[in-house]
Amino acid sequence: MNWEQLLSTKKLAEDEELPKVFDRFPINAFEKDYAQLVTGAAFRRLQDKTQVFPLDKGDFVRTRLTHSIEVSTVARQLGMMLADDQGQYRKEELAQYREQIPPILMCAALLHDLGNPPFGHFGEALIGEWFRTVLDRIEYKGRPLRSWLTGQMAADLEHFEGNAQALRMVTKARHRRDINLTMPVMATLIKYPTDSLSFDRRDPDIKKHKLGFYTAEAEVFRTIADTLGMRNENGEICRHPLTYLLEAADDIAYATADLEDALNKGLFTLDVFIQYYQSCYRPEDVQEKQPLDYTDRMIRRLLELRGGQSTPERDAAVFRSWLSELRSWFMYTAVYRFVASYDEIMAGTFREDLFYQTNHSETIRILKQIMAEFAYDSVGVLRLEMAAESVVTFLLDKLVHAVLYCDEAYQDRSAGYVPSSVDQKYLFELPRDYQADYDNTRTGEEGMDLYLRILMATDFLSGMTDSFARTLYRQAIGIE
Repeated sequence: MNWEQLLSTKKLAEDEELPKVFDRFPINAFEKDYAQLVTGAAFRRLQDKTQVFPLDKGDFVRTRLTHSIEVSTVARQLGMMLADDQGQYRKEELAQYREQIPPILMCAALLHDLGNPPFGHFGEALIGEWFRTVLDRIEYKGRPLRSWLTGQMAADLEHFEGNAQALRMVTKARHRRDINLTMPVMATLIKYPTDSLSFDRRDPDIKKHKLGFYTAEAEVFRTIADTLGMRNENGEICRHPLTYLLEAADDIAYATADLEDALNKGLFTLDVFIQYYQSCYRPEDVQEKQPLDYTDRMIRRLLELRGGQSTPERDAAVFRSWLSELRSWFMYTAVYRFVASYDEIMAGTFREDLFYQTNHSETIRILKQIMAEFAYDSVGVLRLEMAAESVVTFLLDKLVHAVLYCDEAYQDRSAGYVPSSVDQKYLFELPRDYQADYDNTRTGEEGMDLYLRILMATDFLSGMTDSFARTLYRQAIGIE
């Protein structure tokens, strides 16, 4: 791969030309991407979507919007560190792309959670679970839905994935130009250049751990990859190099910022955190200048910052300061790994994340383990998930049934293959843009078009905020 091609400013659709007078104020293509996406409705909706903890009246809990902004800040800084690196391992060729790399990372990071449905990652899992239970049960024209779909189409639905959904949303510009982004931004967004039949969470290659695109976007995915030259010597589509930095930024924000929320919500005290952290390794295994040494140094640094005084307020301030310091070390190690593995990354053969065999590979693993131990099974999160199950499964059932016969070309009134009166009510809720998307992509092949209509239902649901999904559900069952 080469940077000139990887940083192409090509788009899926042509932009309308601005009046010549604006030539006085040159703005690069990636800064224009930023201006487009921050004014888009899909980005604004992230302010009312759960990150990890239920949205409440407190003003400190992070939403998908604040998380995305934090990831964007880290990603942009990683790009700047890479381009401005003055160390002995620096890649001098990257300095000339100082104006391109940081804004691409900033934009991709703001978009990375755009496809996540309401109620956090649990909402994402619920959609896949629901399709796994109904594809053989719900019928279309007397046959189970699964019999109309290819194996890949069915797998797309049964393994609904926010990353693939985000790509689907931003590639709709080829039909509607509300967000018409450059290809490098979209490519950086694709963490997993793998389809739903090929991913394997146990594969040693990280890019194959999840699906990154649906059947509906397979052609445009290949167009982006080929335009930017994202293939290795075997012809296999690989990650855009900047995707590794985006992934690292997401991990850094998740492992630090969400922990701060957990402490503030009282899910653990600083004493419990320190005790658990130290229990994750044995002191006798700590060897000088090995990963565990740096992990141990960080907890000793926390104890130093804390000193002898301890109050909840002081502990919170100390923890915040420590996490900020740790975030800087994580960024340092991510840039180190990118540079150290540069040739493999550019050849499309690097199979790990950017914390692989770095000074803080163990540190970030421990922080993620603490989040799993104390946050995901907390009472607030469990109650959110209980509510989410009712809302998501109810709305999916109603929306999927509503779209089955919404295309007049496939209706048969004599056989009863038309939307019911209840279906009509849910179709009325469906924004016109979603119907326009379907009209622009329908193929005339009944199985494919059925699949596209089902995606229209998941598009609508995944675009909902927590509040809108909850309100629509309550109205539907007569509570409001």
